[in-house]
Amino acid sequence: MSFTLREHTADVAVEATGESLDAVFGAVADGMAAAMCDDVPDEGGERFEFAVAAERREALLFDYLDELIYERDVRGVLPVDNEAAVEGPDADGESEDDGDAWRLSGSARGIPLDAVDARDLKAVTYSDMDVSETADGWHAYVVFDV
Repeated sequence: MSFTLREHTADVAVEATGESLDAVFGAVADGMAAAMCDDVPDEGGERFEFAVAAERREALLFDYLDELIYERDVRGVLPVDNEAAVEGPDADGESEDDGDAWRLSGSARGIPLDAVDARDLKAVTYSDMDVSETADGWHAYVVFDV
């Protein structure tokens, strides 16, 4: 899995690839952390877990990243070393029912914000968002409001 930070007007974007949907979600989250902090410590911080659910694959990615921003604000930590396990109903990203058919179980290592020089990242956006399967695995593109 890998990610690249991209300039996007007055915002910042993360473009990520991964062999699986789990890997690309984790890579986007790691890219979001990189957009907030240039030097992430290799050690320290406690791991925390959470879960989110949504009706569509893109909404799940949005809610996942939004949850990480929430955890950052509530816990006072920079979420790094992100791991995600994604479960969904079908390959095209649409739910067959009215419920939250896409689910994610995630975890991150929370580096205390007072231990890093972090920039503020306000929110995740749906602007130009892409989550798509490619010949090599998965691709994602997400724009963040700074």
